[in-house]
Amino acid sequence: MTDARKTNNHPTQHGKGRNSGDFRQIKHRQQRDGYVPRIVPKAVTRTRTDIGVWKSALRAADNVENPRRSRLQRLYADIMQDAHLTSMVELRMQTVLATPFSLKRDGDIDEQATAMLAAAGWKRDLDRFVWEELLYGHSLVELTTTREGGLCVALLPRTNVVPEQGVLLLSEDDGSGIRYRETREYGTWILEFGSHTEYGLLNKAVPHVLFSRFAQSCWSELCEIYAIPPRVMKTNTQDPEMLDRAEQMMRDMGAAAWFIIDSNEEFSFAKGADTNGDVYNNLIRVCKEATSLLVCGAQLGQDTLNGNRSKEESSRKLFDKLVDADRRRVEGYWNETIIPALVRIGVLPDGLRYVYEQEEDTETLWRQTHEAMQYFHVDAHWLKTKFGIEVTAERETGGGLAQLALRDGFFA
Repeated sequence: MTDARKTNNHPTQHGKGRNSGDFRQIKHRQQRDGYVPRIVPKAVTRTRTDIGVWKSALRAADNVENPRRSRLQRLYADIMQDAHLTSMVELRMQTVLATPFSLKRDGDIDEQATAMLAAAGWKRDLDRFVWEELLYGHSLVELTTTREGGLCVALLPRTNVVPEQGVLLLSEDDGSGIRYRETREYGTWILEFGSHTEYGLLNKAVPHVLFSRFAQSCWSELCEIYAIPPRVMKTNTQDPEMLDRAEQMMRDMGAAAWFIIDSNEEFSFAKGADTNGDVYNNLIRVCKEATSLLVCGAQLGQDTLNGNRSKEESSRKLFDKLVDADRRRVEGYWNETIIPALVRIGVLPDGLRYVYEQEEDTETLWRQTHEAMQYFHVDAHWLKTKFGIEVTAERETGGGLAQLALRDGFFA
């Protein structure tokens, strides 16, 4: 099979000899709508999910002859409704996406190209789709153009993509679809990120979210039973008038659960385990700890009972290592896949390299600067630029006091 990324280098289509200031507009190109408008949406039924649903979705994805990830991807969308999981994912992702970047040419920063890319709205969406392949296992992104010549970035629905076979289904129920890796657009207008065999980080988070959701549901029922006990009324249920009067009385007494039994019947509560909900609280805590370790590598600012500063600092170091690995992964996708595609389209000039700027540890730098100031002179302009400290003049030392003492003989 011919690599589609090599067949798209025709000089009449993409041009040659671009320099750092040659930003070709794509207004002259025909508007490209892509495959996104052709995908048929499917109605989704929201039912209660459990471990059985997860196992069934995995079996469908593991099918060798006809693999389908649609149910697994819908399960991922369902567990992302969990507040704790969402906060951990957003913390890690936003830390990566907020890192400053630059486009370099031969080791020097191309200011014009960097400013143009930083101002592009589609760049933020593209970064998010690229990073999310870690969660979902795969991302298939399509680039399209508008009538004004602008660039748009769209994520092809993961429920319609079969990465094991390189197939895009226009409808989830289709038996066959478009083999996107064999199209001319692949590598230029259609960009693929992720593995064909991995199911993503969210696959490991599914059982923890489901068990936490189950524990919270049971705990809420326990609170309802113990906080507002049900009310019981005995009456002659064979008499319609007495039964209606009893129902009206129970409704007027409040919104708590109630029921009416016959005067000859007996009702009693079954003796259950005496608990205040600790069993549910412990299960929820274990699930949250596992989710935090899975996404962030540690618990950050959550354990307020047993937490301490040293533990928080070590957890932050583990989290920073994961973020650094994410930056290197996103950098690789930009340099190997995205920038070559943007060069062929005509958005960026050739010869650029995407680099994340190294973040400085200002706290450590200030401590080192403060120690050095005792023995060396530090440039005032550098202090203002780096730390925002306005330096007007050098501080007077104790020399004047010593000369005064010697002149007056005060300490003689």
